[in-house]
Amino acid sequence: QVQPVESGGGLVQAGGSLRLSCSRSFGTAAMGWFRQVPGKEREFVAAIQWSSGNTYYADSVKGRFTISGDNAKNTVYLQMNSLQREDTAVYYCAAQIYFGRSLVERASYNYWGQGTQVTVSS
Repeated sequence: QVQPVESGGGLVQAGGSLRLSCSRSFGTAAMGWFRQVPGKEREFVAAIQWSSGNTYYADSVKGRFTISGDNAKNTVYLQMNSLQREDTAVYYCAAQIYFGRSLVERASYNYWGQGTQVTVSS
């Protein structure tokens, strides 16, 4: 298992879009995105079960963010639309190697990326 590597963060105006990418190792059961702002706990954003393609979202991003996976490229994406200042955070990609575990709990993930900064300006 190789540590996930995120890319695609940056500065964007409110209402704009960004797409984050993350590498996935072969055999990973699920991939998730979390985010964290200083002084707060890391929170769940979205996740995808690789075999079924089922996706899950935090209420705060439903309808605005889309998680997807590309098997051929072993890459997971987080398309973020209608970005708001409240979306400003460091975004982390995480890999879960065991099937059947919670997708929203941080402790269920085995490998984490280094994070990529997303800043939304007004």
